Amino acid sequence: MKIDWRKNNSLTHFFYLCPQCDLISEISIENFLEEKIHQKVGIKSEKLEEAIKKGTIKFYHSLNIPTLQFKKGLGKIEEGTVIYLTNNIQVIRGFPKIRRTLLLSPSLENYFPDQVAVEEKMNGYNVRLACLECESDSKDDITIIALTRGGYICPFTTKKAQELMDLSTFFQDNPDLVLCGEMVGTANPYVSHHYEEIGNLGFRVFDIRQKLTNQPLSLDKKRKLLEDYGLPVVRLYGIFPVKEASEKIKEIIKQIGLENREGVVMKQPEMELSPLKYTSSQAHNREIKYAFNFPFDFGRAFFFSRVIREGFQAYEMEDSPEELRKRAQRMGESIIYPMLKIIQDIAEGDSAIEDTIIEVDNQDEAEEFMRHLHDLGVSAVLEDYNDGKAVIRRIHQSTNDKIRNYLKGGLY
Repeated sequence: MKIDWRKNNSLTHFFYLCPQCDLISEISIENFLEEKIHQKVGIKSEKLEEAIKKGTIKFYHSLNIPTLQFKKGLGKIEEGTVIYLTNNIQVIRGFPKIRRTLLLSPSLENYFPDQVAVEEKMNGYNVRLACLECESDSKDDITIIALTRGGYICPFTTKKAQELMDLSTFFQDNPDLVLCGEMVGTANPYVSHHYEEIGNLGFRVFDIRQKLTNQPLSLDKKRKLLEDYGLPVVRLYGIFPVKEASEKIKEIIKQIGLENREGVVMKQPEMELSPLKYTSSQAHNREIKYAFNFPFDFGRAFFFSRVIREGFQAYEMEDSPEELRKRAQRMGESIIYPMLKIIQDIAEGDSAIEDTIIEVDNQDEAEEFMRHLHDLGVSAVLEDYNDGKAVIRRIHQSTNDKIRNYLKGGLY
């Protein structure tokens, strides 16, 4: 039986539609969660039901499949987890949050037992590539999807990932694995950043995880498997003894900054511990500069966390007085210049907007992507479409409204 996405207003029952006989049967949510979902994820039905009523687990249709989306973590289940309610209920776990170290030397020696593998952290957007097994018994009958961090299927990324890589053989052979990676390049609609080796659009895998348990493969197994299937992987800078790792990473991070790249992720080669991340000064300033173009659309925590990173990095890198002056100047310019410009622009009658150009096959694809952005709560419009290029205009409404108010004499 398939779930027909109708439920009564009391949110206590599901209605099931049998496609063979067109008969509708009814089952309580409590029984459904206990009999079907609890067996998969190990969370008691009453906890699941409570989260559904609070809205932290959301019901929606995805690819015409009834879906449970975890808007927040629950127990051991991560935010961004999705459960597809097919005949064979399928779970794709959310990507776990990676903690950050502010000081390399004490953190690494306290955290890692012996070795530290250092991979590149790229500046793009986090994507999970997975397959949904369809109703037939054939292992070739699969649908490949690209999930955003929050657990939405992105139509743009789903299509582009399959154009960039041959994924069908990998998922036919490994339907229970998830490719976790970064979509990068100047022609992606979320985070645009230039990488010389990428160009407009590219994908790099940084983890492979089990779909249901979220258990990651070791570095060796991951890189060997990706090599076997010809899939691209993030750069590995090396595997270092923990006593030497902090000095090695300082050298790496300085070079990364000079190359306008983002940072590193530090991992235990066996992946038995959660990874840690560390980013360059240039990356902090780039993010602050971007955010101060739209200062009222970002929370204060966004700015504060990046300033804190800079302070600790300046301490650990033992900046000379000249280096420290340059670091401080970079940060100050990243704050004042973009904020002054947007105030001037709005004072002259312009708006706080951001245009991104994406390449699509037709206008229908562009409009489908717009619907996806609206599902995410993004205020955006399709500004123009011409010859396969769609201009997506994002409107930063809070910045528009507040700056206009202050320019008219409003109080802060």
